[in-house]
Amino acid sequence: MRGRLCDSYGVRRYFHPDPEDICLPEVLFALSDATRLGIAVDLSDGGERTAGELGGDIAKSTMTHHLKILREAGVLRVRSEGTRCYNSLRLADLESRFPGLVDQLLSSAARCGYTSADARR
Repeated sequence: MRGRLCDSYGVRRYFHPDPEDICLPEVLFALSDATRLGIAVDLSDGGERTAGELGGDIAKSTMTHHLKILREAGVLRVRSEGTRCYNSLRLADLESRFPGLVDQLLSSAARCGYTSADARR
């Protein structure tokens, strides 16, 4: 259940599906867009990045939309810290649900040159 958008301290909370609720069609749809695939490739090093660090010349509203699709599909986790939101891949959750699939998709995409900044193919 999504509940309130902010906790009692005013920190924004985001909906993340439980690992057992991550569905393959939603993950594949989220990664079917070149920009979203590039975002996932950029985050596949295990680090965290803000939307601004991932966005390049992509409009803020467009980047927000892409990150929301990835988050709601269970591909990303968002962590709020002050006014910043840090995005990271849910690699362990995805690997437990679909062993080897995400690693194969991301390594193939990286070999093809996908990144979030230039993934307009």
